[in-house]
Amino acid sequence: MQISKNEQKLHRGLEERHISLMSLGAAIGVGLFLGSASAIKLAGPAILLAYAVSGAVMFFIMRALGEMAVENPVAGSFSRYAHNYLGPLAGYLTGWNYWFLWVVTCIAEITAVGIYMQFWFPDTPRWVWALAALVLMTTINFLAVKAYGELEFWFALIKIVTIVFMIVVGLGMILFGIGNGGIATGISNLWKHGGFFPNGITGVLMSLQMVMFAYLGIEMLGVTAGEVKNPEKSLTRAINSVFWRILIFYVGALFVIMSIYPWNEIGQKGSPFVLTFEKIGIHTAAGIINFVVLTAALSSCNSGIFSTSRMLFNLAEQKEAPSSFAKLTKRGVPGIALIVTAIAMLFGVYLNYVSEKVFQWVTSVATFGAIWTWAIILLAQLQFRKRLSPEKQRQLKYKVPFYPYSSYISLAFLIGVAALMGYFKDTRIALIIGPAWLILLVAVYYAKGLHKRHIEAADKKQVG
Repeated sequence: MQISKNEQKLHRGLEERHISLMSLGAAIGVGLFLGSASAIKLAGPAILLAYAVSGAVMFFIMRALGEMAVENPVAGSFSRYAHNYLGPLAGYLTGWNYWFLWVVTCIAEITAVGIYMQFWFPDTPRWVWALAALVLMTTINFLAVKAYGELEFWFALIKIVTIVFMIVVGLGMILFGIGNGGIATGISNLWKHGGFFPNGITGVLMSLQMVMFAYLGIEMLGVTAGEVKNPEKSLTRAINSVFWRILIFYVGALFVIMSIYPWNEIGQKGSPFVLTFEKIGIHTAAGIINFVVLTAALSSCNSGIFSTSRMLFNLAEQKEAPSSFAKLTKRGVPGIALIVTAIAMLFGVYLNYVSEKVFQWVTSVATFGAIWTWAIILLAQLQFRKRLSPEKQRQLKYKVPFYPYSSYISLAFLIGVAALMGYFKDTRIALIIGPAWLILLVAVYYAKGLHKRHIEAADKKQVG
């Protein structure tokens, strides 16, 4: 790998369409195609309410991120903002936590690739496909950022088109009986089988961890800020549109599925997406959906590798990671950071291979990491606002609606989800592994004397 001495900055090669689809690509992964079935079992039709409320909270979090990113568009944005507004330790923890969160998530995605490929190649070991996926995604990330963005655009587009097609056809069946002998199914399945809240409010609360996991990745727009052309225009448009698109894809798709099929049958007869396509007479539905789900896993992993390498680049620039992570290839890609990330994921594939439990815990651990990141974004934005004069606050180009109440309510919601994860046995492991990782990071921070470096840097700045 050749490192360019002339290239000191990441290339701004991403267009608005790239970053919009990248964030969608990261957020619409196995959480929708696989995770939704388990969430429906917990909450029944009321899962729609869980997605809608969580989506509203995510909207305020994204606006908070956008407010800071438009004013200061940098790579690894929320780690840098945490460093600037909450202190060096917060920035250090946030950067490394986000790297860990996406390494864990990508481990799930590439391991899932091995499972999906067995649909066509049942005799080939899963680890072969998982390894092939890791090598392929790492290679793609070594391309110039514009080429990477183009590939990710088409990756994400495949699954988006599939979901939109399913929603349109499903609505045709609900309203006009298309594919159902001309008999409109209606939406009575949403309350027929035990009511809209068949498992009570407890079921909805239990589903929130999986629901929030589904939104993981939407914050990636902030990570792209250092490589997007015209950040003010592109980021504001992308943030406003991505939230609504994700809400439509999740709530819209699940509304259609649960209207056509009783919620208590979903997951028992195969993928709800496969069932919907088979219902309208597409007999190769299983193969089509398997291809789309495979693409979804690859797309999410692709975005994850991108964001983790940029986060390591940002940490190295702040002298909180080895300086080699800040070195760029001739194409303006943080190559060494990419390789280190890929090696970490390789170890994770091995862990999944030897222990199924590790794979089962992934979603809850990743959700804890995401909650930390989202909470830091909100806290940093609150401090960012407090440091501005009233005049500068009025001049902000992109503001959080209903500030500061929306930020405080969103923070309370995140704390509530974290508490629920500790209350329910299946997700409690996340509140062991997540904090243990943060404690390890704090220990390393002080052991390496990073706190002294930051104090010295602050003193020099004051003297200067």
